Amino acid sequence: MRRCAWPLLRLPARAGLVLRHGGAAAARLRPAAASSSSSSSSAGGDGSSRAPDTSLFVPVPLKPVGDAAEEDVGAELTRPLDKGEVLKNLNKFYKRKEIQRLGAENGLDARLFHQAFISFRKYIIESSSVSADLHIILNDICCGAGHVDDLFPFFLRHAKQIFPMLDCMDDLRKISDLRLPPNWYPDARAIQRKIIFHAGPTNSGKTYHAIQRFLSAKSGIYCGPLKLLAHEIFQKSNDAKVPCDLVTGEERVYANEDARQAPHVACTIEMCSTNTPYEVAVIDEIQMIRDPARGWAWTRALLGLCAEEIHVCGEAAAIDLVTELMYTTGEEVEVQNYKRLTPLTVLDYALESLDNLRPGDCIVCFSKNDIYSVSRQIEARGLECAVIYGSLPPGTKLEQAKKFNDPDDPCKILVATDAIGMGLNLCIRRIIFNSIVKPTINEKGEKEIDSITTSQALQIAGRAGRYGSSFKQGEVTTMHRDDLTQLKEILSEPVRPVKAAGLHPTPEQIEMFAYHLPDATLSNLIDIFVSLSQVDGLYFVCNIDDFKFLADMIQHIPLNLRSRYVFCTAPLNRKEPFVCTMLLKFARQFSRNEPLTFDWLCRHTKWPLAAPKNIKELVHLEAVHDVFDLYLWLSYRFMDMFPDAVLVRDIQKKLDDIIQVGVCNITKLIRASAAAPGTTEVVSEDFPLSRTKRDTRAVSDRHGAKSTEAFSVAVEVPGERRAKNLKAYRSAMRQEDMKSHGRGSLANRLLREGLLTQEMLKQLESEWQDQHRNGRYGLGSKRDDQNSSKETGRKKK
Repeated sequence: MRRCAWPLLRLPARAGLVLRHGGAAAARLRPAAASSSSSSSSAGGDGSSRAPDTSLFVPVPLKPVGDAAEEDVGAELTRPLDKGEVLKNLNKFYKRKEIQRLGAENGLDARLFHQAFISFRKYIIESSSVSADLHIILNDICCGAGHVDDLFPFFLRHAKQIFPMLDCMDDLRKISDLRLPPNWYPDARAIQRKIIFHAGPTNSGKTYHAIQRFLSAKSGIYCGPLKLLAHEIFQKSNDAKVPCDLVTGEERVYANEDARQAPHVACTIEMCSTNTPYEVAVIDEIQMIRDPARGWAWTRALLGLCAEEIHVCGEAAAIDLVTELMYTTGEEVEVQNYKRLTPLTVLDYALESLDNLRPGDCIVCFSKNDIYSVSRQIEARGLECAVIYGSLPPGTKLEQAKKFNDPDDPCKILVATDAIGMGLNLCIRRIIFNSIVKPTINEKGEKEIDSITTSQALQIAGRAGRYGSSFKQGEVTTMHRDDLTQLKEILSEPVRPVKAAGLHPTPEQIEMFAYHLPDATLSNLIDIFVSLSQVDGLYFVCNIDDFKFLADMIQHIPLNLRSRYVFCTAPLNRKEPFVCTMLLKFARQFSRNEPLTFDWLCRHTKWPLAAPKNIKELVHLEAVHDVFDLYLWLSYRFMDMFPDAVLVRDIQKKLDDIIQVGVCNITKLIRASAAAPGTTEVVSEDFPLSRTKRDTRAVSDRHGAKSTEAFSVAVEVPGERRAKNLKAYRSAMRQEDMKSHGRGSLANRLLREGLLTQEMLKQLESEWQDQHRNGRYGLGSKRDDQNSSKETGRKKK
């Protein structure tokens, strides 16, 4: 079987001769074009298929024919072509409305028609010879014996050579039809599953009850969003004498010494098997099915797990969606509701000063720089604090949590990001929001500062007063008085229902696309897939920006499609330049078929590494830890090429210990960073973008809209309240800057937000000093300019 575009290259040579006279080409092609159009319109089955985004169609380069090795048959039969006359007639052909209409009927919109013509004209003019039939047609047109319309069959053939997707559109639409995801899992559809939804807030015992059923079953699988959660269930199961394996992207731990598969497994949700039968499956944090990046993994687990019982745990906001999804599979959902086990109180007063901290307090920040600033101010008051944020290794997070939870440890304060929202058991008395606005990146790649959602606020606030801890009641407040009223409004609002489940193209679907479009890049294949994909109202296509970023980054490296796809799905933070560089090196070495050995890795990461002396070095150590994670992740997919996973895991544990030492001494590192020249901006604030946009408009819940709008997270805060929050945020920022930084507050804030660099600051200082020495001041100069312009105006009058 050949690709569907290939027959176009074998267009009958006589077609041009048959259609030579009187412009008959246009008339004879109309029925075929109409037939093609009719076929295309019915591609969606119900007529709902939308027109493709042709801006994504990248033309395949088609080089003009150079000095021909064979004789120019066309020139021998007629005469050599006058390229000047040919060019004039080609331009006439392009301007013909009839030809443009025919092109549209054959799938060439204005954009594609123009690109195809430019390529067609270049090919003819720059080629030393063309095919005999085309040569004869061109000669007849130049002699007045033919009509320019006779060129259309050759033009269409050329267009389909450079845009092979034109002749495969029906097949591509079928491949990208995502309207029946339940049918992707025939094993799950072959059994009748029982679905139990454990719904409740944080600290309500919903997951506990599901895990009890998991432990009592003959076989089971736990699917969680984090490695920490999977590890916790793995530990609990084996402590309860229930043999359980651990499977994450980077790690495989077997309960049995002989590496036999245990009947129970705890895994991160992306790693769950949809082919292995189980008695019980637990899917944790089901509300993440709406996550714009990872939601597809929850959809896959919910629809595809082969288990007699599926226990789903999460927010009640996901009940309706799960029920609707299970209706499409013919399965009913049993809902068990839970209430919070300990009371949670929103205080009527804000903390206002770090002097008012008490043991068991947790200050929640939404950026690393705020973490560093707050922790330094706390320790300046003689208090010891633990620090937890997202990019820390799991071992370091657990160690910091253990330190904070230990009643005999002098560390009684925790400073953390929203990473504490799930995955860690913490003995927190009071949650204190340092801010209620959080930086995010919108679909345009711009940095936005937006209010936290009700769901996020409840998830974080719910960590206070954990059942079974020394604190029987949880408390929640804010750092600043202006934020407290807004936080109360956020927490009092109902959580918006989860409206759609994420989907993601599979490797098999992309391979089928590549079969039809062999010359397209992987990034372009993904773009075209999403453009043509059709989903119903219960689903949306997940954000593929990270995938495309990696695809573009390694595009120049020769890899087969399957290997390239695997590298592009690697879990890494694309905002970390060192990690991205190492992935590039991994791919290059892999493409040469040279194994990535332990010595090779140590050489490129400069292992062994010393303890960090400042924050910048600590951040680099975290990046190296991510590189080791990346190596381990790839080692389970390409075992022969990444052979030293055991050795890498050993040094990763040593690196974890080094990072723990650095985090324990974090205030010393901050002081060292502040003292060192050129290191004021020690962290890139997680957002390496120079543009910042504070959006005060109401943003509707996009998950319920069309799939093209489903790449953004649904925002759950009304515009009026968000505007108040942003106003309060700015006010608090101004007050904090005035208190903490005094005269230099503006410069420090610009540095902190990434809008100003040290080099720019030095240049501004230099310019200011030059102006000062010359007696020129900003405001005075402006007034002088205004007075000068007024004086000039008077003279003119």
